[in-house]
Amino acid sequence: MLHVTPGGSHGGKRTSVRGRCASVAVEMDPAWASGLTAAVLGGGALLFLVKRRSEQQRARDKVQAARRRRDASLRRAEEAVRRFQETVSPERSPRTPEPFLTSRLDPAAASAEVLSLSPAELAAQCRDGALSPRRVLHVYMEKALEVQEKLNCCTDFLMESQQQLAQLEGQRDGLLYGVPVSIKDSLGYTGHDSSCGVICKLEDPAAEDSVVVKVLKRQGAIPFMKTNIPQGLLNYDCSNPIYGLTLNPQNPQKTPGGSSGGEGALIGGGGSILGLGTDIGGSIRIPASFCGICGFKPTSNRISMRGLSSCCPGQKSVGTSIGPMARDVDSLALCMKALLCENMFVLDPTVPPIPFNEQVYLSTKRLRIGYYENDGMQQPSPSMSRALRDTKDLLERAGHTVCMMSQDTFYLNPPLSKIHGWMFPHILFKLLKGGPIDPCLKGQTVPYGLPWLVKKVLSVLLKPIVLLTLNLLVLILQNYIHEVVSEWRRLELDVMLCPMLGPAYNHTYAGKLTCALPNTTIYNLLNFPAGAVPVSTVTAEDEANLNHYKGNFQDYWDKVFVKAVRGAEGLPVAVQCVALPWQDELCLRFMREVEQLVREKNQI
Repeated sequence: MLHVTPGGSHGGKRTSVRGRCASVAVEMDPAWASGLTAAVLGGGALLFLVKRRSEQQRARDKVQAARRRRDASLRRAEEAVRRFQETVSPERSPRTPEPFLTSRLDPAAASAEVLSLSPAELAAQCRDGALSPRRVLHVYMEKALEVQEKLNCCTDFLMESQQQLAQLEGQRDGLLYGVPVSIKDSLGYTGHDSSCGVICKLEDPAAEDSVVVKVLKRQGAIPFMKTNIPQGLLNYDCSNPIYGLTLNPQNPQKTPGGSSGGEGALIGGGGSILGLGTDIGGSIRIPASFCGICGFKPTSNRISMRGLSSCCPGQKSVGTSIGPMARDVDSLALCMKALLCENMFVLDPTVPPIPFNEQVYLSTKRLRIGYYENDGMQQPSPSMSRALRDTKDLLERAGHTVCMMSQDTFYLNPPLSKIHGWMFPHILFKLLKGGPIDPCLKGQTVPYGLPWLVKKVLSVLLKPIVLLTLNLLVLILQNYIHEVVSEWRRLELDVMLCPMLGPAYNHTYAGKLTCALPNTTIYNLLNFPAGAVPVSTVTAEDEANLNHYKGNFQDYWDKVFVKAVRGAEGLPVAVQCVALPWQDELCLRFMREVEQLVREKNQI
């Protein structure tokens, strides 16, 4: 209640406005003031809740719209396949059918023949007229739809591929003429989102194709599908709140890996013959290992990055690489040769104009190979250790020299091994804000969910320490690279054989085992080209040996690792092949050597 003097004056003098306000404030009833304060605070809380509810609703609407767009693209793809099948049915077949297809009166057998060809064989058959790009595309569309239904590996069908067919006649000299190609969600394609699995990047379609997509089209390839990724791309599982969980083609209880997990699942399931992924910590190699295919991470900046979407743009500590994924190493090499062309060097002058060196790739000279079984961080699984030793023995019997390397050579001290985790947590959290966090990522984002005031205080206190630490880590990394290269030179190595992460994890364990990433991350830090090649499968004995697995530290994480890989009998096991920076062709040549030796052994 207010008590104000009538007339607005006191003692015969006029009171100023400021004086009257002060008088009102002084004479305000305490109970009324408390009520006013409560009303203001309540109104603020209500506004906050309304705003938050509105943001959540907008996020749900964007997710539903994205799912509807994907479903519509799948329906259009199904319709396109149906129309194609009607035109090539036996009753309506052309008088001069494609000569390659010996089983052209049996659609299933004809499709199987197409699916059995390598990219090089497909391109040759299309150039010669034995196959039409139209048939090849629709065969792979049909197979991709089948794989998508089982594994949920697609974020978008690129129906522009239908229009591209009409433009292919003038590109018969392209190395990938008529070859359908899948691309990771984060690679830009005109008119389509590159969501990176986060809601804030939806409804922001690319204005133009990424450089690699332009080059693929110039080489006659037909991009036809974008594939699923983990939320934010900073995880090696494959699930996000927009498009859901992708399953492993070998075992649906297992993850296909990440972040190029949709590519690994689609190619491993037979729905694509060649795909492009990205790798900043193993994101090509891990899905290749988990899904039983081949994957190659080139030297960073060997392939143009223009048009690539990212959740951590601008970071320079660890280089990202775009690289191929396929069923065999020759297909990886063909893709690299197609990309490393004059067209790419013109479109992106920041890429060194170094064409593919086929002479190095096809060389048969004996190699001097470095080798280690344990990096000192994560002890390999029993199946991985066995497969690695078996591969080493095959190489030695083939006449190559294998040099044992000290575990200390590649050991990452704990601060350096966590450089990925320290890079951009704040940026990632901002991107995840306003929407649900995927279950696989929750373990990594718990600290980001602290109350705002707590985070603000911590950021003020820790910012100078973190900046100093990151600068120190960069110096440590530079010295580390120098030490590794010096040891490599001292041993006069050509290439190196080492463990991969695997076999495939059970779902959600990737988010709990970031400590296992140095196995692959180390070669991103060093900027060494590296690839994964499947060499074996998990045996019953390997599974039994998990009961005796202790790990390097006998700690909680070693116990979690056993739970992650358990139940993998019959799943593929890969090894990792590595070379020095810019020796990409030599790395691929080594991968091909391993692949051929394993193939010959299995044929005996």
